[in-house]
Amino acid sequence: MTDRISLKGLEVFATHGFLEHEAAHAQPFVVDVVVEVDLESAGRTDRLSETIDYGALAVRVTDLVASETWSLIERVAHRVAEAVLGEPRAVAVEVTVHKPRAPIPVPFADVAVTVRREK
Repeated sequence: MTDRISLKGLEVFATHGFLEHEAAHAQPFVVDVVVEVDLESAGRTDRLSETIDYGALAVRVTDLVASETWSLIERVAHRVAEAVLGEPRAVAVEVTVHKPRAPIPVPFADVAVTVRREK
């Protein structure tokens, strides 16, 4: 499958983290989602019903990340992947969760976890 819908840089404030202060204070997370989906019919018909509504998907992903709390960003990425694969037209998904303010004791630009799941 080569057709993809990409959502890059979804910003969410949430309380994911292993440390006590991370669970008490929201911090920014950035989520990238790439969904593999057959877009041939949507391309031919120009109908939204033949694809995945990326606006609705963005809201669904950000609501999920903001409303639940987990210790590891690996779990965040896994849960987002599960939710995206709930879309009937989704064939596979790659999810990257960035944690730009992770409690790392040395200077860093970003830390991220990427998972890929298929139906």
